[in-house]
Amino acid sequence: FNKRPTKAGPRSLSHSISQSSTESFTSVGSESSEDDLSPQDKLQSTSKGLSDFCVKNIKQAAFGRKEIEIAQQEMPALMILRKRAGGEKPLAGAKVVGCTHITAQTVLIETLAALGAQCRWAACNIFSTQNAVAAALAEAEISVFAWKGESEEDFWWCIDRCIDPDNWQPDLILDDGGDLTHLMCKKYPHLFKNIRGIVEESVTGIYRLYQLSKTGKLCVPAMNVNDSVTKQKFDNLYCCKESILDGLKRTTDVMFGGKQVVVCGYGEVSGTKESFYQQKVMDGLRVTTLSKVVRQVDIIISCTGNKNVITREHFNRMKNGCIVCNMGHSNTEIDLSSLRTAELKWQRVRPHVDHVIWPEGKRVVLLAEGRLLNLCCSTVPSVVLSVSATTQALALIELYNAPQGRYQKDIYLLPKKMDEYVASLHLPMFEAHLTELTDDQASYLGISKHGPFKPNYYR
Repeated sequence: FNKRPTKAGPRSLSHSISQSSTESFTSVGSESSEDDLSPQDKLQSTSKGLSDFCVKNIKQAAFGRKEIEIAQQEMPALMILRKRAGGEKPLAGAKVVGCTHITAQTVLIETLAALGAQCRWAACNIFSTQNAVAAALAEAEISVFAWKGESEEDFWWCIDRCIDPDNWQPDLILDDGGDLTHLMCKKYPHLFKNIRGIVEESVTGIYRLYQLSKTGKLCVPAMNVNDSVTKQKFDNLYCCKESILDGLKRTTDVMFGGKQVVVCGYGEVSGTKESFYQQKVMDGLRVTTLSKVVRQVDIIISCTGNKNVITREHFNRMKNGCIVCNMGHSNTEIDLSSLRTAELKWQRVRPHVDHVIWPEGKRVVLLAEGRLLNLCCSTVPSVVLSVSATTQALALIELYNAPQGRYQKDIYLLPKKMDEYVASLHLPMFEAHLTELTDDQASYLGISKHGPFKPNYYR
């Protein structure tokens, strides 16, 4: 049963994807077997002799390229956009500095390059980077500064190197969480004089932009793609519904049957709640405070975008074996500093799984050190990121090509026409077909037969 064929014949597509999924799990969910030397201390160069990057191991580029090619099969809209707009080069001459998750689904970066942009990139999370993919991007002449397992110091160093203020002047910012924007505002405010706009895709990053706007510190236009309907439904809802379960399964091997789950927050990441049928009170389910149920529950998930949602007081009252994780962008939702004390012992039991042990022997299972569970401990469906990435690409194209004066120093939603266009590009893969409005029907509704079909305030 365990014997394998001595001669390897052609593999079917299904076998290739299955094999890649296993390898992808290894690269995402386990510790690297490479040496402990920091990438900052390595002298690396691509096959073309380029060295303006910092990744774990450039020799992994070939494997990373395979991962990207598999992901492209499930990202139809982005590939269509690359094909349709590749000849026009709508981003010709643009210099895009980005800070997002760097995974196999980061086809966006190479799409921007294909549309004419020059890109420099860093990771927005210290655990989500797939090292082989980062190496593949570096080999493709993208200046990437990211590796899995960065320290906090490494994280900010990578963003700083990505900006490269002495040798490079960006035109556009693509951010996920607002850390890149924050560092530029704090350290390099003079660079904003030539910035045409910011594109932000996370709830946390949007909060930060509105804070800048309220204090009068937002000095360029910003595009809020997080609240684009298509992106919101696919990424925040359907993606979280699947990936939260995947991350919990991979890290804990827990059986969900019979478990009590509490989810802190009911926002756009509501797919998390739906995975456990924890919905709003109108859905007939219980809505309460964490303090009232913390002693009974088996799994606690935060997804509020706030800070100190799960505190030491909550941890002290949790039962033995309770699993705690976060689906928000930042680990600030869990008060980790209160757990790093002399009386509590931390024990790493497997990658991204820590047991926090109380003096009496009680153990609480903490996943990914409180960081974004699905991208730290599992993977996200490629089709979901196809929606997000296409939305981001269109937002960058809009900001770069907009006539002077169209956008002020304010925060805007992606035009509804573009939002609907992203949705239409994905319909063929689901074999979905739409009836086209007649002129009479369009006139009756008071809209164009070619859209947009919903007003800008529709969500």
